[in-house]
Amino acid sequence: MKSVHSPAYRVLVDALVEARKTAGLTQQDLAHRLGKPQSFVAKVENRERRLDVVEFITVSRAVGLDPQTALRRVESALPVQA
Repeated sequence: MKSVHSPAYRVLVDALVEARKTAGLTQQDLAHRLGKPQSFVAKVENRERRLDVVEFITVSRAVGLDPQTALRRVESALPVQA
């Protein structure tokens, strides 16, 4: 499933946004931590840009979210396959 609009991907992005806000960070603050422009963060949060696994880990750590915790949330949102 490659859609950035899949339910599981929404769960992932929502977890990152929630963690950013909980940490009291603006998109600009996060972008600065990542060495990226604010538009990078906005595109990720608006699901216009998909994160690869390395970017996901980097963003997770930058907002204080354990990547494994976020992945467990995503896993629970995936349909069970036989």
